[in-house]
Amino acid sequence: MQPELRLTAVGRRYGIRGPWVLRGVDLAVAPGTLVRVEGANGTGKSTLLRLLARLDAPTEGRVTGRPRTAYVPERFPSALPFTAVGYLTHLGTVHGLSRASAARAADTWLERFGAGAYGGTPMERLSKGSSQKVAVAQALIGEPELLVLDEAWTGLDAGARDELERAVAERTAAGGAVVFVDHDPRRLAGAPDVTYAVLDGGLERCADGVRPAAGPLTLVTAQGPPGGRLPADAARIVSSAEETAPGTHRLTVRASHSDVLLRALLTAVPPWHVAGVESAAAPHPDPGTRP
Repeated sequence: MQPELRLTAVGRRYGIRGPWVLRGVDLAVAPGTLVRVEGANGTGKSTLLRLLARLDAPTEGRVTGRPRTAYVPERFPSALPFTAVGYLTHLGTVHGLSRASAARAADTWLERFGAGAYGGTPMERLSKGSSQKVAVAQALIGEPELLVLDEAWTGLDAGARDELERAVAERTAAGGAVVFVDHDPRRLAGAPDVTYAVLDGGLERCADGVRPAAGPLTLVTAQGPPGGRLPADAARIVSSAEETAPGTHRLTVRASHSDVLLRALLTAVPPWHVAGVESAAAPHPDPGTRP
């Protein structure tokens, strides 16, 4: 059975007297689970992912369990002395594949992400999008037990983004764990087994699909067909929804996601009528949701 990765009372700061980026973090990542991590910019999401990938060591606390791990950063160092195929083949052999098997796997992953034509191109000459495809392929070529994705969809074209979502589903179906951060709230919407939010240097588990408030909230009053259900794209991102009268709903959403909600309502079939948009007070997170 694949090992579970666990963070216990983990804290991380940079420098002896630097401010704590994270502190008191407890997190268990079980095999076969898909975990989403959310939070505003600068809250420590990338620091948390680097701890999970064991690229950084905690300043305090313990990290236990050693699943075979692969990591995709938002910015991939593309100035490497390899062609795309050569780089992936090299990593495949590091993961234990024979050179022939590694070369076949390299070709397969490049084709899947629409980069097969660039296999013989030196890494330093690849575009940002093509370089990101190689970055994703290098993480998947060794069939990791834990896949850590930090804004890995950034720079990918639509086809490659869809392919990465399929690869995530394949990893979890095979018993691997995947932890990801992405700025788009619709990314893998409805798929994660658990969602966490990084808030004030700690980690809040989002219970029952309700995400803790991270910043201001927006209250939207919308009218749909009587007895109609909230459009799926809208239901995935709202913090709360209340039907105050037949067909009239009061929806609370993070202000940063309000445009996504309005677009989902207005492009629904049939479209919903937006009767009002206003700021809403942020609720205090339930302390019982801390893992």
